[in-house]
Amino acid sequence: MSTAAKAARRALMWLGIILVVGYGALAAGVLTNQTTLAPGLALDLAGGRQLTLQATTTDGSEVTESDLAQAVEIIRKRVDASGVSEAEISTQGSNVIVVSLPGNPSDETIDLVRQSAQLQFRPVLEIDSPYPVTATDPSATPSASASTEPTAQETTDEAAAADEATEASPTPEPTATASASGDEPASDEAAGDSTDDTTDSTDEVSPSSLTWITDDLRAYGDALDCTDPANLGGVDLGDPEAGHVACSADGLAKIYMGPVELTGSDVETATSGPELGPTGNLTGGYQVVMDFTDEGAVVFDEISQRLITLPSPQNQFAIMLDGVIISYPVMNQRISGGTAQITGDFTSEEAATLANQLKFGALPLQLEVQSNDLVPATLGQDQLEKGLWAGLVGLILVVIYSIFQYRALGLVTVGSLFLAGLMTFLAIDLLYWAIGYRLSLAGVAGLIVAIGVTADSFIVYFERVRDELREGRSLQSSIDHAWKRARRTILASDAINLLAAVVLYLLAVGSVRGFAFTLGLTTVIDVIIVFLFTHPTLVLLSRTKFFGEGHPWSGLDPRQLGRDTIYKGRGRFVASTAPTLAERKAAAAKGES
Repeated sequence: MSTAAKAARRALMWLGIILVVGYGALAAGVLTNQTTLAPGLALDLAGGRQLTLQATTTDGSEVTESDLAQAVEIIRKRVDASGVSEAEISTQGSNVIVVSLPGNPSDETIDLVRQSAQLQFRPVLEIDSPYPVTATDPSATPSASASTEPTAQETTDEAAAADEATEASPTPEPTATASASGDEPASDEAAGDSTDDTTDSTDEVSPSSLTWITDDLRAYGDALDCTDPANLGGVDLGDPEAGHVACSADGLAKIYMGPVELTGSDVETATSGPELGPTGNLTGGYQVVMDFTDEGAVVFDEISQRLITLPSPQNQFAIMLDGVIISYPVMNQRISGGTAQITGDFTSEEAATLANQLKFGALPLQLEVQSNDLVPATLGQDQLEKGLWAGLVGLILVVIYSIFQYRALGLVTVGSLFLAGLMTFLAIDLLYWAIGYRLSLAGVAGLIVAIGVTADSFIVYFERVRDELREGRSLQSSIDHAWKRARRTILASDAINLLAAVVLYLLAVGSVRGFAFTLGLTTVIDVIIVFLFTHPTLVLLSRTKFFGEGHPWSGLDPRQLGRDTIYKGRGRFVASTAPTLAERKAAAAKGES
């Protein structure tokens, strides 16, 4: 057996393994009631539940557009973290939010949607790896002082990278960094001795005391996985009078904290803008300015006096919104005026986002449920059936064209489309199981378009093979040369389709993203099928008598290739004595000269 044939058999074997393993996992999930055989359908096809929430303030102030936008963003993060996809969240008027959830969402998900966000300020005790601690985890030993955190200009700076919190588990550096204060990092010994220093003579435990990290809290923190999206929104806020552990918003750090010392009600407002240096000059960076109420300013003054005397990371305070830490800056001097500046390596958008989060948490915004109704599918089963029929008609037309144009070779197209359908169904079902992906009508449209994209790859390859045969090559040689050239064209075409799908998915909203997702998914599957089935199958078929000798129904009949050719042995074409078109043109040109 030739090397090409062996490679073709290996490719087909890998395709078989992928399908067997994938459908085996799906069958196991169905048998254990963890998923269903049918893919999940989105709101437009399956209906769901619609909640109408009215945003109100307890102090009677007006709900602004930015407040409402921030509330929508927090609800969206909660819904995404709960595993529900294809949810629709919109606003109506100046203070109404409408949340539509597909299928039959759980009571826990509904509670997350209507829960009001809360802002808390807690002192940082330890910064640990974001991963759960296991017996084999090299980051199992937490470090209370291993982070080298940035400092603040006049007040505070955004906390440094979570990977500096533990050398054993490096992680990417977060967005915000800051200039160094010039202070040397505290040693582990200093951090360990700080427990006694933070407990005063009256036996009142300081909020910055490491004794707040109880055995129960340590066990809870060890099990916490900050790489899980479910822990990055709408999670437990913890007892305000006890220690707590939570994840940073970027999922790069796990932070142990003391009890709550300030809440959103102690914040007057927050703004963002260009950062000013000590002399009033622009530094080129951006900052967030946070103004406290009169009562909050007094408490924050006391906090700042305590934190500046402590080693890292106990000289930091965590700002927690909706159970997730949005910032954990360093305190580097006493703040007695009630105004704090958070500086760091912010972009304009990042500084504005943090300011909006602080303002939203400071606003006593409540979400009152006005209605909680089951809603029918907006398009329904009828539209889904029509979409599927459209896809079926398109598929039949492609099959008819392939058989008419390529005879038996067209069956390779049919087999490729069939396998592409199996892989697409498997991928969508597994995505529904893994991340709750739901198929919308726009997604169905993406699948229908994919039929043409997939067929186009086969046509490019087959026509290239026939072009090589017209040049007088043997069938096996034609396949080899055609594949080298055709695969570049196929990869270029699919790369453009994938790029368009990614851009559309990132920039679009609503159901258009469903179309982009399925288009990108089927484009990837097209590449897999062409490389693991279409080409290997053609290689093996070329070694059969039916295709190798150019049977009239094989699609490789020389009389159908547009040139007079004759056979000479199995799988070999040789040119006849008649001049080729190129030769005739050359002769004509020579005669004219």
